Parts: sequence; C-alpha cells; structure tokens
Amino acid sequence: MDVRRITITIAGRSYPLNVPSSEEEILRKVGKQIDGMIKDFEKNFDVRDKQDALAMCALRLGTNAQVAELNNDKNINASVERLKNINQILEELEK
Repeated sequence: MDVRRITITIAGRSYPLNVPSSEEEILRKVGKQIDGMIKDFEKNFDVRDKQDALAMCALRLGTNAQVAELNNDKNINASVERLKNINQILEELEK
C-alpha cells in the first residue's frame, strides 16, 4: 500500500497526515470543505472563535451524515418492498 505524507489545513492550523494514496484526494477535498464551512459560519453567524465555528461545522456534518443514513435506509426498504412485489408477481405467473 502506497502511503503519502500530506498536510491538511483547517481553521488556520496545519495537520500532517500519513494516508494511503487512494484516500489523498478525498481527504484534501473534505479538508477544503470543512475549512470553507468554517469561513462561511464566521462570515454569516456570530461566532466568537474558531471553536464555535468548528462545533457548528461538526454539527452540520453529523446531521448531514444522519440524514443520508436515514435516506439510505428508506431507499433500501423501498427496494426490498419492490423486490417482494416483483417476486410475488413472478410466483403468480408461474402458476
């Protein structure tokens, strides 16, 4: 496995990381996304310091992850129901 040493900057702080090269692009993208969110929070809301902006960022990202998980569960359940209906139709056609 090819490991690279990269530096991600978030909220003005640099974080050196050793990451698999296959994850480098994703980590850089997420780092930029987080940094951008922090800047947006600082610009649009009354945040006292970076800690507040980071907390708001964490809350938004956590909420987005939970919503995505719920939507995924709903899609899986809907797919299972559709497959059951298709299976029932096929069983009726076999008779």
